[in-house]
Amino acid sequence: MEHFKLSSYSRRWVLRQVLCALVLSLVTFSVLVFSFAGQYDFSVGDVVSRDIRSNKDITYVSEILSHRAEDEAMRQVEPVYTRPDISIASQQLEKAEEVLDFLSAVRADSYATESQMRSWVLAVQGLRNLSESEVNAILTLPEESWNQVRIETRALLYQVMRQEEIHAETLPVVLEQRVPALVPLDLPQDEATLVTALVQKFVLPNSFFDQNATQQARDLAAEESGPVFRTIRNGEVIVREGSVISELEMEILVQLGFTSQQRNWQDSILIGLFSLCASVVFGLYLMKVQPEVLKNARQELLLLLLLVVFIVLAWLLIPSGPLLLYFFPSAALGMLLATKVGQPAAIGAMIYLSGISGWIDGSSLFVAALVLLNGLTAVLTLPRYEQTGSIFRSGLLGGVSGAVVRLAFSTSELRVAPISFLLEAAVSIAGGIISGGLTLGGLFLLAPIFDLATTFRLIELSHPNHPLLQRLLREAPATFHHTMMVASMTEQAAERIGANVLLTRAGTYYHDIGKLARPYFFVENQKGLKNPHDRLDPQTSVDIIVGHVRDGARLARQYGLPSQVRAFIPEHHGTMRVSFFYQKAVEAAGGEVSLVDESLFRYPGPRPQSRETALLMLADGCEAATRAASPSSVEEVKKVVDAIFDARIRDGQLDVCPLTLKELQIVKETYIELLRGVYHPRIKYPDSKISAEDDKE
Repeated sequence: MEHFKLSSYSRRWVLRQVLCALVLSLVTFSVLVFSFAGQYDFSVGDVVSRDIRSNKDITYVSEILSHRAEDEAMRQVEPVYTRPDISIASQQLEKAEEVLDFLSAVRADSYATESQMRSWVLAVQGLRNLSESEVNAILTLPEESWNQVRIETRALLYQVMRQEEIHAETLPVVLEQRVPALVPLDLPQDEATLVTALVQKFVLPNSFFDQNATQQARDLAAEESGPVFRTIRNGEVIVREGSVISELEMEILVQLGFTSQQRNWQDSILIGLFSLCASVVFGLYLMKVQPEVLKNARQELLLLLLLVVFIVLAWLLIPSGPLLLYFFPSAALGMLLATKVGQPAAIGAMIYLSGISGWIDGSSLFVAALVLLNGLTAVLTLPRYEQTGSIFRSGLLGGVSGAVVRLAFSTSELRVAPISFLLEAAVSIAGGIISGGLTLGGLFLLAPIFDLATTFRLIELSHPNHPLLQRLLREAPATFHHTMMVASMTEQAAERIGANVLLTRAGTYYHDIGKLARPYFFVENQKGLKNPHDRLDPQTSVDIIVGHVRDGARLARQYGLPSQVRAFIPEHHGTMRVSFFYQKAVEAAGGEVSLVDESLFRYPGPRPQSRETALLMLADGCEAATRAASPSSVEEVKKVVDAIFDARIRDGQLDVCPLTLKELQIVKETYIELLRGVYHPRIKYPDSKISAEDDKE
């Protein structure tokens, strides 16, 4: 493990650590200050186990009763409507006059048949719902009676529309009750019925709901209702034993200070100092056991974000009752951090969260142990590569661990209330399963945001149907074949030294995608073609060769590859020298090495930063060199591999990566074994005549 040297870090890094510590301290301080239960730890809906009495005389403004009084006053206000619109009455009178004139014209048409006249009447808009008897009355009434109907219809419509205040809500009452009641009593029954039917067709609302005026009236009524005062006497029973706390009773408890504990400034200072010390100790722990987390801004931000979210979640759930305590998905924090930040960081975060959780519940050792063992069980049972089944299994084991803690802290209660224990144990197990679901959801949500190379994402990238791999297969098939061969080598080596196999395989698949820009400038894709470099100067050739790193990085970003996978593209060549073109340039300079700038013939780097990228560098060189040498024996394969390893070590390409000498030896043996199987000498079979039938088959 690399030693942590504070002096080797920039001011920006120090500022980031200070800001992270302050944020974590502030969140912890806020949660602890507002987490102390008062004399009674109740909420609305809880059942009271004993009488609660007032400890003083108090008179206060009841917000609940005041709101109820305001609501009642507002309900008493009748809706306000606009004044009757005279223009609507005039409009309807004109329409009625036009319709009556048309009906008179129909009656006077001596050439029309009865059927035609009936259809003309029903075709008038507004008269389509007339009954058969009403249509017959229009057509058959004597002229004198019809004229009387016309006069009464106009008069009644005018009277109703001008004198009645008609709303949309009161329109049915006006049509069904008021209009028939206003018909003159001296009209014959058939004429009265027809007048009623015709007037009902033209009556419309002439007054409308005034939203603003109604709201103003209601606001005025609510304002005039005034505040409601309530007086509680010393010793008065506020909530009786066995009753359920209502909102009104909860308001009294709050006013009496029974639900919150007042703290002086000395306590707040002590809590602040504790929060700051806890944050600093957590940071020192990371500096000691996993310093790379503090160097990676994304990982550090992810750690801080998850820890803050779960601290706030603990503050919300733990004081809300025992069942929600067992639902608290502390295992999800451990699994998320273990998979994406590292197991040491996850263990430290669980210790931090458990201490804060215990304090939230009033310095409860039980809660601290429950949260800690739940999370640690999930972290320590999670396999190296997270899968859906393994995540749910670890979450479930964390829930079982919580049930065991519950049993250990309350063995005496098990005999008295076994049902309660079984219920809480079931909730704890369900909480573990929920933790698994939250972990999966968190991985899918956080992966694109924090550029995380999750197992699911690496498996997806390793699928041969990925668009980039398909392009590589179609446009540079020889490079694709080389990539698959190198991937087999790196995968086997990663498995044997305990490196990340999935990351190694995915990174190897994409390390040469930059060759898609100019595939035929690379020797493996030049079979049957002239080498284009023969016509180019060494500097141009090396720019093209080295450029595949730059082109690969561009394609990787374009296709959204994670940064851990993108790192394989520049690091698999490190800062190595392109020796062939360098020697060609030296020869062109007449053998004068001093006339050639060697730095122009090196890859931009960086050198391999991880074991995985170092495995690729070695495998890439060994496969290419072995393919070029076409060895005929195991000794020749071993000689080629040894040369590649020695060259990379002498060139300082492995100085940064954490590969040990023992691991290098294992990797070397693995590559020799695999390359021997691929490039072993083959027996040449004698020519033979193939029968026509065999040839056809």
